[in-house]
Amino acid sequence: MTHSYSTDSRQMLGRLRAIMAEDAGGQTRLDQITRLIAEEMHTEVCSIYLFRDEDTLELCATEGLKPESVHETRMRLGEGLVGRVARTGKVINTDDAPSAPGFRYMPETGEEAYSSLLGVPVQRLGEKLGVLVVQSKQARLFSDEEIYAVEVVAMVLAEMAELGAFVGEGAAMSARHQQAVLFRGTSAQEGTAQGRVWLHEPRVVVTNPIAEDPARELERLHEAVEALRVGVDRMLSSAKGGDKDQLDVLEAYRMFANSKGWMRRMEDNIDSGLSAEAAVEKEQSAARARMTQVTDAYLRERLHDLDDLSNRLLRILTGQGTETGAEMPPDPILIARNIGPAELLDYGRALKGIVLEEGSVGSHAAIVARALAIPLVIHAARISNEALNGDQILVDGDQGVVHLRPDESIVTAFRDKMAMQAEAQQRYASIRDKPAETLCGQRIKLKMNAGLMADLPSLKGSGAEGVGLFRTELQFLIRNHMPKRAELSELYARVMDAADDKRVVFRTLDIGSDKVLPYMKATDEPNPAMGWRAIRVGLDKPGVMRMQLQALIRAAKGRALTIMFPFVAQRDEFTAARAEMDKALARERILGHPIPETLEVGAMLETPSLAFAPDSFYSEVDFLSVGGNDLKQFFFAADRENERVRKRYDTLNISFLNFLEGIVFRCATLQTPLSFCGEDAGRPVEAACLAAIGFRTLSMRPASIGPVKSLLRRIDLGALRDVIHTERAKGSQTVRPAVTEYLRDQM
Repeated sequence: MTHSYSTDSRQMLGRLRAIMAEDAGGQTRLDQITRLIAEEMHTEVCSIYLFRDEDTLELCATEGLKPESVHETRMRLGEGLVGRVARTGKVINTDDAPSAPGFRYMPETGEEAYSSLLGVPVQRLGEKLGVLVVQSKQARLFSDEEIYAVEVVAMVLAEMAELGAFVGEGAAMSARHQQAVLFRGTSAQEGTAQGRVWLHEPRVVVTNPIAEDPARELERLHEAVEALRVGVDRMLSSAKGGDKDQLDVLEAYRMFANSKGWMRRMEDNIDSGLSAEAAVEKEQSAARARMTQVTDAYLRERLHDLDDLSNRLLRILTGQGTETGAEMPPDPILIARNIGPAELLDYGRALKGIVLEEGSVGSHAAIVARALAIPLVIHAARISNEALNGDQILVDGDQGVVHLRPDESIVTAFRDKMAMQAEAQQRYASIRDKPAETLCGQRIKLKMNAGLMADLPSLKGSGAEGVGLFRTELQFLIRNHMPKRAELSELYARVMDAADDKRVVFRTLDIGSDKVLPYMKATDEPNPAMGWRAIRVGLDKPGVMRMQLQALIRAAKGRALTIMFPFVAQRDEFTAARAEMDKALARERILGHPIPETLEVGAMLETPSLAFAPDSFYSEVDFLSVGGNDLKQFFFAADRENERVRKRYDTLNISFLNFLEGIVFRCATLQTPLSFCGEDAGRPVEAACLAAIGFRTLSMRPASIGPVKSLLRRIDLGALRDVIHTERAKGSQTVRPAVTEYLRDQM
């Protein structure tokens, strides 16, 4: 039977405002809040549990349980009914808590057999902060009105945590914006950086969660929504006749901005006692909660649209635009949920480091960061909620670790590491113009990967012998429209000019998977890395391929030209792509344009199938480049974006080395020039082993050339090959321990 008590959320918020206005410590404030809620809800117990760390909840305040259990009672995420609320972010309302699945009795709290329990998550825009619980001896379900009232209070509690209102002796949320915080993410670009936080999209701070004048708050909401609608209509008018996908997004914005349901829910929030800003944010939090439950890609994208629209509305209400008036520090480290390549290029080399909550190691933002040689850590969960502009921050791109507001001991150790790296760079600079020649007399060609004009100065500075891979897709990704042939031709010509007489291998457009063009309709594929991408897109959309090939021919202006097709899985794909190259040459001859004096056309070996292609394929290609990043993930069936599996499989695994050695043997037998391109080529130990099994050309990021060359010049490949053969004969799974020990002895 539903309880019939009436709970007035506005009255409860009024009393809550009075508590917030008092000059009291964090613990006293929490104690007063639990007492107030218990009285207003007519329950014997009200408790607030907050996260001590990401997996542990702590009882921080209670009315009705033993006072001595405060800050002593803890539980794991998912443990008991409270832990379930924290884990799922969903309300639990039961009239028979002891019989509910997962119920945990906590005798240290003096907890009696309370029948009724209502647990509501305390969260702010998807960031889980804790759980608000009320309990009653009377067996009853709480009404929808009561649940709503507790949710409103939980919303205000979340804002109080954000403003530091829980600061106090023993409070779990004490000084959360003053304490040192360690974030463990994923390395997407190596290197270290020390600097100050620069938020890409400064967080909107709601300073007045409780309404003093509900009528005025409704008026403010209506005015802000009208301004939002006018802004969306203006953007639509400007985009008319433009890109269809952009128009579709803006139409979705307009639909949401005019949604009566969206407006009604925000009005209801204000009626309950929230300010206009808090009402918008409560609805935004609900949308984000729904977002985590939705698997359909289209629906998730629409919820992202609604999230963005809510941010725009909050900025109108608070006046806190993206331009906050703060000045970018001289040593900025960018913090963002995610960022596109064009936005990243706008910052350029001014950034010392980048930390993202989302992203992927193969994303175009990561590629741009590598091009600019900026340390990048991704998957640093919740950092944009924690960081404030100007906070001191240390980024360790080697380990995927970020220290926010570090203490002096961490700073000292970090500076020591940076000093050692600087010393090593000086040592590498001294051998920049010397060849990568081993003690046994083998000459290894070291080339650099590139994708932007900003990369090209590194060609001389790093000592690279050429560009083993120029990624042409970046010029497509950083624009909101398809680039014109003349634009591409001019860019490619500048690349060749900057390289002087050194060879540049241009890889044709490699899009698809996680590299989706802004102006190209995305396809929802269950496994995009193995889907419609790279050469498959080029052959299905030959117009784009022809345009790019023509631009490359014109850029050469009669000079030598080298082109490579990506992600070739079988001979027919290369043959068809080569035929498009021949058509482009024929057309340029007819138009009277100069033809390259020499033309090399190769392929990237990124799929195991191509290693077993017929001999005729190896004779047909002018060269092959092993794309190690993709090849390894397909060889081991381990998604390189999945942290759970990608680090389990070692490049120096015997089976993978055997496979690579087979490719080296075939290419040597059939006289097909071969190189290795990828992250492993730039890791000194892996590079040494690749050279030992027969690779004579390695292509890597510019910063890796010095360390790789330094090691190669100090080793004998024959001796290293013997170590590999010995481990193979012993049946070892990986040669890494033995190789590492051997190399250590050579230092």
